[in-house]
Amino acid sequence: MAEADLTRDHAGLTDTFAARRYFAKFETITGHLVRVAAVMEREGTLTKLDARVLGRYLQSIAATFRALSLKYLLTGRDTGTFFGSLAIDRVESGFPIFRELLTMANDAQQAERHLAGTRTAPQIKDAMIRQIVGKLEIPTKLQFALSQRLYYEALQDGGLFWAQNDPQAQWLADLDGGRRRYLLHWAVYDSQVNLPTIYLMELEDSGRKGLPVDDRRWPEAQAALMAQAVAGLKLVTIAQGFDRDFDDLHPKRLRRFHVGPMYSSAFTRQTGPLRAVLEEARAPAGQDWTLAWTVEVLESERVVEERAGWFGTVDREIFALDPFAGRGADTGATATERAIIMPARPYQVLAEKTPPGFHEVRKFVVSESGQVVSYR
Repeated sequence: MAEADLTRDHAGLTDTFAARRYFAKFETITGHLVRVAAVMEREGTLTKLDARVLGRYLQSIAATFRALSLKYLLTGRDTGTFFGSLAIDRVESGFPIFRELLTMANDAQQAERHLAGTRTAPQIKDAMIRQIVGKLEIPTKLQFALSQRLYYEALQDGGLFWAQNDPQAQWLADLDGGRRRYLLHWAVYDSQVNLPTIYLMELEDSGRKGLPVDDRRWPEAQAALMAQAVAGLKLVTIAQGFDRDFDDLHPKRLRRFHVGPMYSSAFTRQTGPLRAVLEEARAPAGQDWTLAWTVEVLESERVVEERAGWFGTVDREIFALDPFAGRGADTGATATERAIIMPARPYQVLAEKTPPGFHEVRKFVVSESGQVVSYR
């Protein structure tokens, strides 16, 4: 029963043109996301390093969609073999379901073997031309073989967003007392909500050896962070647990970026104001979408000393929670910033309707030329 509940809102894109429109839509959206990060850098919301790190993850999300578009290029066509369709979460996220990324990771492990056992792309194209010219037939099976060849080549090239993207460390500064400051970043494709989620943590390291080159602490820290990378956990829970597990690592700031959900009247069944806005906008193909972008921020407010052992003490972080109406205790964050990214035509309808709850939501509006403009 539980398994059925988890999958009842998943649907396969079984039509060739629907699948291609879906991937074309996400190619457009992911391109705009990089521009949104650039806007946030220009206005000071993100540092140059933040924007660069986020940009890499956003580009890897785009690369994952491109790889999946190759895998499912012949969706709905008779390829002479049983082949499924892309499964998306139509209600909660609008993104492919978590299982698609697990399958992709498994395919990547076997990419070399698959490529070694098939003809090269030029050889397949040559065979396609011979079938078209010589037999006057549509080379559907060869088209499928080529799409799979290109899919495995994309997996082998790498640079994709996986179900788990392990923590990396970037040195920021040397501090007084021998401490060092690092930016740690990692990401997951969250299985609970079927969305890419990116984490950035700034911490101070008071250990004798720098964290990224410490062969004892670094693997332990990476494992701890990945184990806690779940959308259902509050940031304060993650930060406090990490702070207590590592006496010489002091998290000062933790941010979590939720990329999505994606709303589109053509592909999703979400309810609420955004669906009504998209339906009323009647935007042309390629402009019928809205993407949510949420950032949770947790800041360390002060440090207290705690006894450790008989004679020692350790620093513990006290995190600032949102003081307004008790929301900090509920959200487990210092602040939560919500934004939506949408083309100009749906934004015009949103501005006219002004539905409740959207006054505080930031709007990044994409013009037909691709320029991104921010509205509060």
